Amino acid sequence: MSVRTARTIGPTVPSAYLDDRIPGDSVYAIHLYPPETDNCRSWAATLGLGSAIFVSFGSMAELSSDQTAELALGLVAAGSPFLWVVRSSEADKLPSGFIADAKSKGSLVVSWAPQLEILASGKVGCFVTHCGWNSTMEAIALGVPMVGIPQWTDQKTDAKYIEEVWRVGLWARKGGGGIVGRDEVERCVREIMEGERHDEIRRRAAEWREASHRAMAAGGSSDRNILEFLQKLC
Repeated sequence: MSVRTARTIGPTVPSAYLDDRIPGDSVYAIHLYPPETDNCRSWAATLGLGSAIFVSFGSMAELSSDQTAELALGLVAAGSPFLWVVRSSEADKLPSGFIADAKSKGSLVVSWAPQLEILASGKVGCFVTHCGWNSTMEAIALGVPMVGIPQWTDQKTDAKYIEEVWRVGLWARKGGGGIVGRDEVERCVREIMEGERHDEIRRRAAEWREASHRAMAAGGSSDRNILEFLQKLC
C-alpha cells in the first residue's frame, strides 16, 4: 500500500512582501472594492513606527449596530490613532458624527484599504481583525500583532492559534448579548500597544515573520515542498 503524505506551502502572500523573487508581484489579482489608497498613505505618513491601530473585518463579515458602536468606543478609549475599514454597506451602523470626530483626532475611517501595504508600512502596532485566514496569514508574514474578534467558521480556531499557539496577539472575548464590549476592546488593544505583554507579543510576531520569510525563500521548506510536488507530477 502506498503512503500519501501532505506537504505544506505558504504563506501565500504576494512575493514583494516575502521573498521578492517574482518581479511586480505586490498585490492580489483583484480588489473586491476600490481602495482609498491615497487617503491611507497620507494618514500613515504622519505616524511613528508601531504607533497606530489598523482595523478591518474583511469583505464579508457584518457587525451588528451594537457591536459596531462598542468597537468604535473601545478604539477611541484605547488612545492610539486608528485606520478603520468600514465598507460602505456598513457605514450607517457607526455612531452619529463618529467619522468626523475620529478624523479630528488623527484617525481615519475608509470604505476599503490596501491592507498589505498598510500592514507592511511599519506604522501598525496592532491589527484588530476578524481572523479570516488571509488576514491572519498576512499579519503573521508581516510581523504585526493582532487582536482577534472572530465572527464565524474557522475564525475562532484562528483566534485561538493567535493567542495560545503562535502567541502573537489576543482573542477579545464576548460579554453580555454576545458582543465584545468597549472595555474589552480597549483592554486588548492597550495590552498589545503598551501593556505587560507588549514586548513578548512583538518578539513573537517578529519571529513568525522571519520564519515565514525563511519558508518562502529559495531552499526554504515551502520552496522545497513545491518543487517536490512538481517533480512528482513530471
